[in-house]
Amino acid sequence: MRDTNVSRSSRRLLLGAAMGALALAGLIPLAARAADADGQAEWPQSYEASPRMAIERESTPILSAATVDATQAAIQKYQDIVTRGGWSAVPPGADLRIGSKGARVQALRLRLVASGDLDAEAGAGPVYDSFVEAAVKRFQARHGLSQTGAVGEGTIAELNVSAAARLQQLETNIVRLKTFSGDLGQRYVVANIPAAEVETVENGVVYSHHAAGVGKIDRQSPIMQTRATEINFNPFWTVPPSLIKKDLIPKMKADPNYLTDEKIRIFNGKGEEVSPTSINWNTEEATHFKYRQDTGADLNSLGIVRINIPNPYGVYMHDTPSKGIFGDDFRFVSSGCIRVQDVRDYVAWLLKDNPGWGRDQIDEVIRSGQRLDVKLTQPVNVYWVYITAWATPDGVVQFRPDVYQRDGSGPGPLASAVPAQPMAIPQE
Repeated sequence: MRDTNVSRSSRRLLLGAAMGALALAGLIPLAARAADADGQAEWPQSYEASPRMAIERESTPILSAATVDATQAAIQKYQDIVTRGGWSAVPPGADLRIGSKGARVQALRLRLVASGDLDAEAGAGPVYDSFVEAAVKRFQARHGLSQTGAVGEGTIAELNVSAAARLQQLETNIVRLKTFSGDLGQRYVVANIPAAEVETVENGVVYSHHAAGVGKIDRQSPIMQTRATEINFNPFWTVPPSLIKKDLIPKMKADPNYLTDEKIRIFNGKGEEVSPTSINWNTEEATHFKYRQDTGADLNSLGIVRINIPNPYGVYMHDTPSKGIFGDDFRFVSSGCIRVQDVRDYVAWLLKDNPGWGRDQIDEVIRSGQRLDVKLTQPVNVYWVYITAWATPDGVVQFRPDVYQRDGSGPGPLASAVPAQPMAIPQE
């Protein structure tokens, strides 16, 4: 939870200066310059390419009959690709980018043509030109990668997944999609865990997209159906019992000032505050207390807001002080809860049927720091799903890593490449 190298305030100044410079230079779109009221950039992901090959922001819900039909068409397309022999691998090596030349670039061109990311008319020469860069961005967008236009280790790994494996992925996921192709409600939320994305849907059309942080491989977000019922503004964070032994006790053994530094208070069964020095951290004594972190957007693990979604797993959706995760390709970072990008907009949409709760009112209560709970006048259906492959009506086929190994084919190259993380109390 702590940044031992750069303070949050310093990091914000550096981030704001960097993004401001890029914006003035015209190197990032206007949408990517937005920051919340506390100055933290939300790191929206964007994609630019030629109009013909660009992947537009999708308005068709991932859980819809239209997605089922498009995915069925994609299965037929990939069956044809497999029948024709699939595609050849791109040899590993140094990163490829604009100006690169050689046989590896030629192999990359052929691979991108085979999957429809590069027009065959663009040629099969050995030069990495702007056509190849645009095709690489398109490929990266379809696989949930940052659209850099350069081919590094992560992109190579995804390129070299066989066509047969991709076909199997589509065939596995169309079964999941069909399960949710009925009436899901007039307004509902879908959290697609492998994509680490949340979308809100209203009257059959996607209203908003949000990057998300979801459960780690060893602390998975559950697949479930529930409803959003209540918004907690400026919430306390109570450390879940499962994390007391896994994370909190080891952290206290390593640093006796940890709880004090993180503004986590200890309470006994009578609700009385207890000093950390009164507890023997080398025994099970610490598990008999409640641990609660003070409110505050800069510190509290839940950030400025928590969305209650009653369920037997004890998980919920919420803000986070660590906005930088939303710019990462790999966002499997929580202990099961889901962190939501642009959470203020998300909450405003959830509360749209509550009189007097527009964006201005939401911003004001957050600025005040006041603890406030607001029940939704109309609870909203929420679906946490596991979809690693699907297609959209415009023919774009999307793939995401099977991080929880539920497709039966391993975790995928992106998940396999993630290094082990140092232990810390997770920010849910």
